[in-house]
Formats: sequence, C-alpha cells, structure tokens
Amino acid sequence: MQSSPLPTLVVAITSRALFDMEDSHGLFEREGVEAFSQHQRDREDEPLAPGIAFPLVRKLLALNARLGATAESPRVEVILLSRNSPDTGLRVFNAIQHHGLDIRRATFTSGAPVWPYIKPFGASLLLSANPESVRRALDAGIAAATILPARASESGREQLRIAFDGDAVVFGDEGERVSRAHGLEAFGRHERVHAHEPLSGGPFRPFLQALHELQLAFEPGDDAPIRTALVTARSAPAHERVIRTLREWDVRLDEALFLGGRDKGEFLNAFGADIFFDDSLHNIDSARRHVAAGHVPHGIANE
Repeated sequence: MQSSPLPTLVVAITSRALFDMEDSHGLFEREGVEAFSQHQRDREDEPLAPGIAFPLVRKLLALNARLGATAESPRVEVILLSRNSPDTGLRVFNAIQHHGLDIRRATFTSGAPVWPYIKPFGASLLLSANPESVRRALDAGIAAATILPARASESGREQLRIAFDGDAVVFGDEGERVSRAHGLEAFGRHERVHAHEPLSGGPFRPFLQALHELQLAFEPGDDAPIRTALVTARSAPAHERVIRTLREWDVRLDEALFLGGRDKGEFLNAFGADIFFDDSLHNIDSARRHVAAGHVPHGIANE
C-alpha cells in the first residue's frame, strides 16, 4: 500500500494539555496508579472537559478543511502522547470522539516517558505538562513548551493566532547572552554592529517555518485562518536585525511588537493569542493571566 504524503505540520500533545484531567491526576498523586485506573474506568463514558490547549488543537485541525486536505492526506495532524495505559486511555479516546477532534494516532505508555516517540511521528512541536518531556524534545531539536494544565478558555474567534518571543525561541540566544554578560547598552551596540548579519535559528524556527508554509495558501488579512506575531522585549535599534533575519529566512510574520521590556500580558490579550511561547518564566507568568502560554526551557535564562 502506498503511504500518504507527510503532513506539513505535525503537533504532538499530551492528554493533560488537551483535556482537563487535574482531578484524576491529583487522585493519582494522592492514592497511586490503581485508584487512578479505577477512576478512569468508572468514568470512561463521561467526556473529559477541554483543557488549556484544546482551542488551539481544534483550530489547528480546522485548517485542513480550509486547505482542502482530506482525512487520508491531512496538511495538519495532531498526535496524542499519553502516559495512561491503553486501558485507561480509552476514556481519552472517547473524549476525543465526543468533542469531534480528528485525532487518529496516539501512544499510551503506562507511565513510561513519551518523548522517545515524538521524532518517529515527525512532530515539529510538543505541548506537554511534563517539563522532562519538553527538555528531551528540545534536546532532540524539536520545538517544545511546558504548559500549565487548566480548563480551556475559548476566544470566540475562529482564526488561529500564535505569538512567539524572539531570542531563545524563534532566534538563538546570543543577543540575550551579550545582554546578561555586559548589559543593555552593550547589547544595543552589538545588535547595531551586526544588524546585517542574520540571527541564528532558535528551537521554534522549524515550527514557524511550517506555519509559514501553511500561510502561503492564503493572502495576508483578516480572512486568513492563521495569524502570527512576534512579541519581543527588544526595541529600536535592535529591531533591525530581527526584521532582516526574517527577510533572509523568507518567513512571514503578520505582526511584530517591540515592547522595550514592557510586560507582555496585556499586549498578548490585545492580539488575541491562542498560545504564546517564551523562554522567560517572568514573561510566562505575565502572559498566563490573559492567554494560554508555553514555557520554552531553552537558552541562558534556563541554564
């Protein structure tokens, strides 16, 4: 049998990121695996409520219809990775069917790490509540972020909106290293001197590139199903190197916010981000008050 073409974008997500499973997870931590397993079996026909990343996944999967993709050859695919056993995982799959999510591939590991399966699935992004899985994925060259499990909050907007920090996320962290070692003035001088030299790519460059390839099917504007933004603490004159780098990469970003150190949360709320990725826990704490946020434990801020 001839295999179908690989999707443009594959996102791997864990069950605690997709669904609100904090009650059962708390039971597992208090009473152990047997109590957790019985709890899941007893309630396997009770749909799980949407979790923090559910709206993002729903919008990602909806892109297939806009792109004219078929179920057999999707342009976007979401893979479920779960530490549930195959037995207790039945409740998760029942919830997927209840909510009408077209998720067909999954791995259930009965408590073993899920990260070894990320690369074989061809995923370019992992969203997980487990920091160890996220770090392992980053070490393997895959974009990954730790998200704090919570009940989903729908934006009411069908357009998918994703926001990224710059240094140590989309770009490498060399500028941040200069700033931490020598201060903001030295950072500004460094960026002016190197303004025409493209920044190195960070862990999220391939994911951003995959989004860009999907965006090419649509003209920029309010009707496009994907809108992206760079939300960075940089300000002029350090903006020039960022813009020239994206031009060199031939990657489209719809908005760029150069905030000069201002808290990012309210700006992300104004943008309407479905998720925001940042390497700084301080920025994540600001963002989480307004939007879903994923911590990227990469670069000098996390050493």
